[in-house]
Amino acid sequence: MIPIIDWTRAETDRDALVKDIGAAFRNPGFMVLTNPDVPASLRADVFEFADKFFDLTIAEKQQVSILNTPHFRGWGAKGDESLDETQPQIDTKETFNVGLDLPENDPRVLANDPFRGPNQWPDLPGFRDTLLAYYDAAQTQGLAILSIIAQDLNLPANHFDALFKDPLSALRMLRYPPATGAQNKIGAGAHTDYGAITLLMTDGEPGLQVRARDGDWIDVPSVENAYIVNIGDCMMRWSNDIYVSTPHRVLPPKNSRRSVAFFVEANPDTIVEAFPGTGTPKYPAIRAADYLQSRLDATYAPKETS
Repeated sequence: MIPIIDWTRAETDRDALVKDIGAAFRNPGFMVLTNPDVPASLRADVFEFADKFFDLTIAEKQQVSILNTPHFRGWGAKGDESLDETQPQIDTKETFNVGLDLPENDPRVLANDPFRGPNQWPDLPGFRDTLLAYYDAAQTQGLAILSIIAQDLNLPANHFDALFKDPLSALRMLRYPPATGAQNKIGAGAHTDYGAITLLMTDGEPGLQVRARDGDWIDVPSVENAYIVNIGDCMMRWSNDIYVSTPHRVLPPKNSRRSVAFFVEANPDTIVEAFPGTGTPKYPAIRAADYLQSRLDATYAPKETS
């Protein structure tokens, strides 16, 4: 069962909220967070622009293809990804990715540092400004949740702030086509997320499932004015398996399905290693950028498409 937790308790009942969110992230690793700080009007605007973008012609979307750049920014066509690294399935979704927006003369962009290239923008008035406003708001919400996590792990509430100052965080809009009955296809294959936490908003169309500890797949409930929040691999490594990144997938929906994910990721050079007091480390220390690169390389490796 996925816990439903009211974020407004951060102001009125913080200690109990820390306990409840900590319990949710221990098992099942997911929660539904109602009444977030990100304005509902901004969230609605992002969905509106997602529809406008995905309704562009293929030729228009190809101008901002994610394959144009090594920095994983732009449009991902159906079949570009295969999230389940153990299966030959291709994902039927299409995506649009935005990263930290840096000017073209930023030294990191000029040096072609990994994940530090420019964003690609379609010719849609208001698109860039809306998505960047949402990026900033979602990052702020993510840091607020990380402060709760820090308290639950007996760390200072601001422990993560400096580690997420120039983040690898990514905003991703997704659209899944209706199911066709074709074999070897899935909306999004079973996977865990790569970073610290993920904030997901959906349009209410079913399809998202989480694999429970007993191996059964359970549906994630649709709740108005809420984010679905889950633990990613880096937070699992930091917490030394106190929290667990839970596999999840998206089945081909009956109707077209839209969602918007925000992956809260650390600074590229942040070392992800078990926090003191969590026992013998179960994972070797690794740079956040190196871990992300290893997972993306597997995601975009060629797969069978029949």
